[in-house]
Amino acid sequence: MPKYLVEAHFTTEGAKGIAKEGGTARRKAVAKLMEGAGGKLESYYFAFGGADAFVVVDLPDNVTAAALSLAVNKSGAVTSKTIVLLTPEEMDQASNKAMDYRAPGH
Repeated sequence: MPKYLVEAHFTTEGAKGIAKEGGTARRKAVAKLMEGAGGKLESYYFAFGGADAFVVVDLPDNVTAAALSLAVNKSGAVTSKTIVLLTPEEMDQASNKAMDYRAPGH
């Protein structure tokens, strides 16, 4: 199952919700959301600095990941960026796949 890293930024509204309900409640809600989408929450970490949370999830496909991203971002409480993660084995497969690429100007 494809793996994704979600970088989350809470709006003022979202931060108030975290302060009210707590971090473990947010992790539980995200785990339930992922399971409902046919996926699984691998890890959920809060952070400070550039992002408020980093979440690693397994999801069935990119369409599901996009649907979840839309649902989260349209809530108004969070903005997120989703990054597709590749295993070292997938990178091996990619490096062995021949591509006929011509760089600009060459």
